[in-house]
Amino acid sequence: MSPILDKLKNLSAAEEFFEALGVAYDAKIVSVSRLHILKRMGQHIASLTSGDEAETVETCRAALQAAYAEFEARSPIETRLFKVLKDRDPSTPGKPGQAFVPLSDLTTL
Repeated sequence: MSPILDKLKNLSAAEEFFEALGVAYDAKIVSVSRLHILKRMGQHIASLTSGDEAETVETCRAALQAAYAEFEARSPIETRLFKVLKDRDPSTPGKPGQAFVPLSDLTTL
């Protein structure tokens, strides 16, 4: 296995991925979308085969940059990357949307 992939496997915080790959980030965006960014990055590099180390590092960097850019432009709710969010998508045909009850209806006496 590639040394960079071994290194990435041992990281635990999203910020560590950005630092290891030398990708600039806004802490506010990462704090909201960290799991989504890492999952999307993983999807991008899932089919990565070991090869030239410099190319592998660049591929991982590009995957992280692309994932970060996606969540810079869209929220995790809009993207619906995880199953729990997909299952709650009211625009999916055949699936009932969740009922909305305004807070004002709950607080009237």
